[in-house]
Amino acid sequence: RGFESLSHRVSSKPRVAEDPEGLEGSKPPHYLGPMHGFMYILLCSNGSYYVGSTRDLERRVAQHQRGEGADHTRKYGPVELVYFEWFPRVDHAFYREKQVQGWSRKKKQALINGTPGLLPALAKAYRDLEDLNPGP
Repeated sequence: RGFESLSHRVSSKPRVAEDPEGLEGSKPPHYLGPMHGFMYILLCSNGSYYVGSTRDLERRVAQHQRGEGADHTRKYGPVELVYFEWFPRVDHAFYREKQVQGWSRKKKQALINGTPGLLPALAKAYRDLEDLNPGP
C-alpha cells in the first residue's frame, strides 16, 4: 500500500532488506519517531512463527521471553526474533502484522530469508497451478 518501511532479517549481522521504495539512507533503521512501529516475526520453540507489532521492539521481545506476551509465545517459549520491519507509523506496522499473519509458512520463510521475489509464486492458489489441474 505504499507504506514507508525498512526491513531487517535478524542474524549475527542484521541487514537492511531490499529497498524498493528508495528509503535506504533517508532514515536509519534505528530511527524512532514519535509514532513509529515495528512488525516482527518470532520463531517459537516448537518451530512455529508468531507475528506481532509494537512501538518498542526490544521491550516487547523481552516480554515474550518472560512469558508475558501472547498465549502462543507463553506456551511455546522461549522465542527468537528472526525478522522485523520498521514503519514511521504504528498503524502501518499493525496493518502489516495482519497481512503477514494471513500468509503461509513458506511465504513467511521467504520474507525471513530475504527472498521476497518468491512471494508472488508462493501466493498462487493450488487451483491456479496448471500442473495440479490435469486437462480434459
